[in-house]
Amino acid sequence: MSPARGVRTTDGTAAPTAPLDGGDPRAPVPLDAALLAVAVAGVSLSAPLAAATAAPALAVAFWRNAMAVGALTPFALWRHRGELRGMGRRAVVLSVGAGALLALHFGAWLPSLRMTSIASSTALVTTTPIWTALLLRLRGHRPPAAAWLGMGLALLGVVILTGVDLSTSPRALLGDALALVGGVAAAGYVVLGAEVRRSVSTTAYTYVCYSTTSVLLLLTCLASGTALGGYTDVTWLRLAALTLTAQLLGHTLINRVVKGLGPSVTSTAILLETPGAALIAALWLGQLPPVAAYPALAVILAGLALVIMAGRSKESPDRA
Repeated sequence: MSPARGVRTTDGTAAPTAPLDGGDPRAPVPLDAALLAVAVAGVSLSAPLAAATAAPALAVAFWRNAMAVGALTPFALWRHRGELRGMGRRAVVLSVGAGALLALHFGAWLPSLRMTSIASSTALVTTTPIWTALLLRLRGHRPPAAAWLGMGLALLGVVILTGVDLSTSPRALLGDALALVGGVAAAGYVVLGAEVRRSVSTTAYTYVCYSTTSVLLLLTCLASGTALGGYTDVTWLRLAALTLTAQLLGHTLINRVVKGLGPSVTSTAILLETPGAALIAALWLGQLPPVAAYPALAVILAGLALVIMAGRSKESPDRA
């Protein structure tokens, strides 16, 4: 998933969140740019790998988070044990809430990959910046006029795309709806996470958040009778690859570079996840969206880019 005013964070830095007005001028920008390219490649593998993994979608969602928690546990308990013990009640509650929203995000989005095209699902779930901006508006922030224009343009693209998918099959339309739910849930996750990160390191926050996500997805799998084992070796390798590339490597590097490049540049680059995932799906899985969907995908991406760039232009006058 891809946010407007914040990003998913899984690295171990204890620094506070980057200011919304841009990056750190002291950061090595060429290195950050290279790392951002690797991060985008990592998250672009998320949808194709998840779709190609021969396991139930809810199980993929669970194992992706559970494996990430397993990888983070030694570092979190070694370097951040004291911080975890000292987290205030508010920080814990918000982290758990973010974990619940992340569980909803994965629980809705990953099944959508089996119902509609990877390109459509990825484009719809990356509408997160729109819902983030609307949530911030409810909290008193006022998006620029260009941002509202971008939201309208992106939503027009959504309407066009869902119309195309409805003509394809009702199942594809349901997949579109699930992807949108995943995007809305991700926006709530981003807003809560940004609040927690004002006072809590990324490792402590994501450890609580991912643990909550894993527990909720585990309970959902058990309640629905979803098989959590008995997979082939290839399936386990793909689950591990998904965790490494998207859940850990991609998101960790995104958090690493956001301080230097700023959230606007980073979020704009993450929009490349949609064409990246579509290209990988086409080359690896032979999956192509309907021809009529391409204009809608372009409209959605253009609208999202406008939302993000409008937010960046609003922030720039405040920079020191």
